[in-house]
Amino acid sequence: MQFDFATPLARRHPDWPSQKWQRYDQDVAPLWVADMDFRSPPAVIDALQARVSHGVFGYGVVSDGLREALCAWSREHYDWSIEPEWQHWLPGVVPALHLASLAFTEPGDGILTVTPIYPPFLKVAERTGRRAQTAALAEPAAPGEPWRLDLAALEAAITPETRLLLWCQPHNPTGRVWSIEELEGLAELVERHDLLVVSDELHCDLLLDESARHRPLAALFPALAARIITLWAPSKTFNLAGLTAACAVIPDAERRRQFIAAGRGLLPDVNLMGLVAAEAAYRHGEPWRQALLETLRGHRVRLAEAVAGWPGVSMSAPQSTYLAWLDLRQAGLGESPQRLLLKEARVALSDGADFGWPGFVRLNFGTTRTQLDEALDRLDRVLA
Repeated sequence: MQFDFATPLARRHPDWPSQKWQRYDQDVAPLWVADMDFRSPPAVIDALQARVSHGVFGYGVVSDGLREALCAWSREHYDWSIEPEWQHWLPGVVPALHLASLAFTEPGDGILTVTPIYPPFLKVAERTGRRAQTAALAEPAAPGEPWRLDLAALEAAITPETRLLLWCQPHNPTGRVWSIEELEGLAELVERHDLLVVSDELHCDLLLDESARHRPLAALFPALAARIITLWAPSKTFNLAGLTAACAVIPDAERRRQFIAAGRGLLPDVNLMGLVAAEAAYRHGEPWRQALLETLRGHRVRLAEAVAGWPGVSMSAPQSTYLAWLDLRQAGLGESPQRLLLKEARVALSDGADFGWPGFVRLNFGTTRTQLDEALDRLDRVLA
């Protein structure tokens, strides 16, 4: 079956506002927030239309079919056999980060993460009355080299108050797929310091290297599974972010009970349309996902070619996701490259300062080739 990843869609719809497309003026090309400009898989759209035709939208529950579909997806794609009862579905990964803080830490405890990092990670401690702790990743050792986990810096950031590590695998914003050596070092550190881990694996189905296979942190280190909360969602992979459905996979029964209890009265039930979409995606979305990955690989090549022609700009090619992390500190664009490029190129990118690293931007190449080319041409006129 052929899928259309080439035709631009009208996303500035007057009746269906889009954060991505309507935050900025109409002449701005939006390559910022992490949603894609592609229609979701036909099987998902069909399932949603069938559910809408029923015409009743009362309170729903997580179906056995969805739980079984995620178990099968995990078994097939990650070589990890999970149980249906390990799953707790909730409206989004960001709420799950905050729930973990409330469930497993006390006021004043330390919550640790590495930077640069998806901005909500940096807000969890502040919003829940905990102590924010960060450690920097090691920058690429040479052009084209990857960002690396600096275990020494991570350990140096740990104090007696540190209780929870917020981890991102694959990593947003660098697109890094961590090596087994890095993860072994992380696991040893987690066990030695008696830390709990929330492993955000939201982009794990978007590995761009054809031979790559995701292994969840809890699957790689079964002895540590009782201290790991794994977060998955179909939102990034199948372009379903607005349907707000995510899953926390928690093998340990007591940890699961604590996590669920922390959310009572704070979160609504999961959007019932999100549950329908998730099941359809996990059961029938694989051919579409493979076609998407082929499209994103081509876009990654196009972006790398453009960056190579921009003096003072560098990028380590992302190993996963449709997000690229660009270093513009040597490009002569002042304190905020993001603001200057918005003004001069009329391209909206995500500001690296929000990720803890000023001077960088994150670029979303999950769009059609036509729209990507237009945005890169605009950037060329400022950066080349």
